[in-house]
Amino acid sequence: MNSYCLIIYFCFVNFHAMLSKADVYLHNPKGSNNRLAESSVQRANNQRLFDSQNSAQGGYNTGSVYYYAGSKLPIEWTNQHSCQDPNNNCEFVLQYMCHYLMRDGKSTKSIPLTNSDNKFQYGMHENWRHYKDCSMRQRNQGLFIADQKLKYSRATHTRQNPKGTRYAYECAEERDYYPYWHPSPWKDIAVFTNNASRCLYYQQESQNVKSKWACVLSEKDFNELNKKTNVVLPNNKEECENFCYPAKSPNCKKAKWKEFPSHGLPPPECQEGEYSRDNHLGNTLSVNAVHYNWTVPETPGHKCVFRIRYNISTTDFSWDTDHKANAPKPGEATKIDLPGMYPKDQGYVFKQNPVVKIFKDLDFSLTLAINTAQFGRVFQDRSHTFSIRKRPAHLEDAVIHNVNVRGKRGNIVQVYPAVEYDFVPNTLEMKTGEYVHFQWNGSNTNNKNFEGEGTAGTDRNNVLMLAELNDTIGGEHNSFELPVFGDYGQSYPAPLSNVTFLNLTKDDLMRLATSGNKNKPDPLLNQAGTYFDLQPRKITKIGVYHYLCTRNNNFSNRNQKGKIVVSKFPVQYKNIGQMGGSLQIKEKAELKVAPHVFDKLVILQLEFWSREKGKAHLKEIGKSLPENDGISSDFFLLRPEEGFCGDKKVRFSFSLLDSSTGTISVYRSEANVGGVWQKVPATIENGKAIMMVNRGGLYVVTHNKSDSSLLGGVIAGIFLIVVVIAAFLARSKIKNLCYKFGFL
Repeated sequence: MNSYCLIIYFCFVNFHAMLSKADVYLHNPKGSNNRLAESSVQRANNQRLFDSQNSAQGGYNTGSVYYYAGSKLPIEWTNQHSCQDPNNNCEFVLQYMCHYLMRDGKSTKSIPLTNSDNKFQYGMHENWRHYKDCSMRQRNQGLFIADQKLKYSRATHTRQNPKGTRYAYECAEERDYYPYWHPSPWKDIAVFTNNASRCLYYQQESQNVKSKWACVLSEKDFNELNKKTNVVLPNNKEECENFCYPAKSPNCKKAKWKEFPSHGLPPPECQEGEYSRDNHLGNTLSVNAVHYNWTVPETPGHKCVFRIRYNISTTDFSWDTDHKANAPKPGEATKIDLPGMYPKDQGYVFKQNPVVKIFKDLDFSLTLAINTAQFGRVFQDRSHTFSIRKRPAHLEDAVIHNVNVRGKRGNIVQVYPAVEYDFVPNTLEMKTGEYVHFQWNGSNTNNKNFEGEGTAGTDRNNVLMLAELNDTIGGEHNSFELPVFGDYGQSYPAPLSNVTFLNLTKDDLMRLATSGNKNKPDPLLNQAGTYFDLQPRKITKIGVYHYLCTRNNNFSNRNQKGKIVVSKFPVQYKNIGQMGGSLQIKEKAELKVAPHVFDKLVILQLEFWSREKGKAHLKEIGKSLPENDGISSDFFLLRPEEGFCGDKKVRFSFSLLDSSTGTISVYRSEANVGGVWQKVPATIENGKAIMMVNRGGLYVVTHNKSDSSLLGGVIAGIFLIVVVIAAFLARSKIKNLCYKFGFL
């Protein structure tokens, strides 16, 4: 077996993408984009920690935070090119890594090539051994490299990085391809793809569940040979077992084909990515940033980093294109047959900057901006380091929601491609009895010429409930509706003396208002620190709470407001695609989608209405349910209300409120129509209504009197009629006999 025999399909759609600055930027947790704490507009060193291929203006200054194991952390990012669009294919891979030596560092210089794991002035993610193993390993020669000339045949040299430029201790081949065929320290979280048929493959090949192999030397031999430039370890079993250095020497050093165990984690979640448009660092169709709600791992880590990689690709050639399509020589045309059977003699060949003659009989040509090193391109961003902490005893079984701050000082033009300040999540839906963990960090070394309040160059944040639109705290509301605290349209905070924000203590409210500097507060928070941590707080009072940051909520320039909705049964959201999944309101309702029922990503929403709220809603819109003797369930609103899976159906079930006798019926209607009710076929099992549906809407169960009672009444009526007729006939017969015998 030679190196060509490696499986060559282990790659992000083989990364054949468009030439475009399709950058990706991480906003929560804050992405560094290789920035440390520079006050300059551009980062100081694009090779400090990793190869991002993003704009040098991106990224946030360092600011470490921590998260409790098992807590809910919203990941937010923006990507410049499209996803789920005919113009472009894309993949996102979300990963994390923890190691006690990881750090942001204090210098913007790259860590030296020599072993500097313990030189803490330098930032470090992957360690030195990771890079040395990569630099001594033969590259996968089964990969498509187009017409690029790779300086060396090492795993440090790829089509995207043909010169082998070093980015700290990152391995170029591991960076550019997924799932990687050799060991990687990165643990998979989720994969979002335009082609969900690849999900099973991604999950099976993830090192979360599958061991990986590599050719290794003994520690003694490694220490002796790692400084030699001519030692190349094979990347496959057969050649590894035959490795001998120096070759043919009776005392040559041998290598071993070693198995590295899986990470022992569940396979990554995989589904279609959300839609985003070309040339636009903005929100998705859901009017939110691209995001993923990550449950922080249960394994505490001293220092961890989150990584997102983004691949874009076109359909100019197949995703499994391999070395057989490479150009015979660097700079020559590759062996790819472009779609459409266009003539090669007119320049329709895949190579660097081809000149295409679009009119066969005219002397007129066009040069295409095609960089084959970037036709198939991966972008990357990573967070600054953070810690994963073990929960204290009183939080052992708690549901903890992280509420953080994204963005940095400056107006929208100055901070781009970063973003202005905002709370993350901007809207939090949570259940009573769950916990909120307010925490944020910032920098004192932002660009001093950037717009903002307070001391130039500084980030500061705080949280106060917004003022009410009227004098009624909590607003007017019915007993079945959530009370509303604060008005989103206001720009003033409510006085602390009147505030019932999340039912927190006055001390907590003061700490949130002053960003922790309650002993020496100042109007612009200049004396407060960049870091704030309230610790998780249990929320027991229902309501819709609107809040703001007083320093950064500068109307007409920027908005920094947030909302927390606390209820017994919060609204649930879930993106489900071809791989299937479920959406549920615990103890109340559940929607189950089997694999391949959906042919695209569907953004589902399930909302609980109490029976009283449902009745009030129907009364408000002047509609009613079909005639019934009572409502036997709460109301459940499933969105989207239009059909979402064609003729196929999904299983929807929800609980009944009581065990009513008689006829049980399930009805569905459009939420805002409420008068055009359709009866839905359903079964009743173990106190639940179970049905198969293919569209959303407002669902409810009613009951009518027992059919047996109705049948008894019908039978009694018939019996009475029979008796009357019999009596009539009997009377007529007697009368005739009397006439016959002369009695009448």
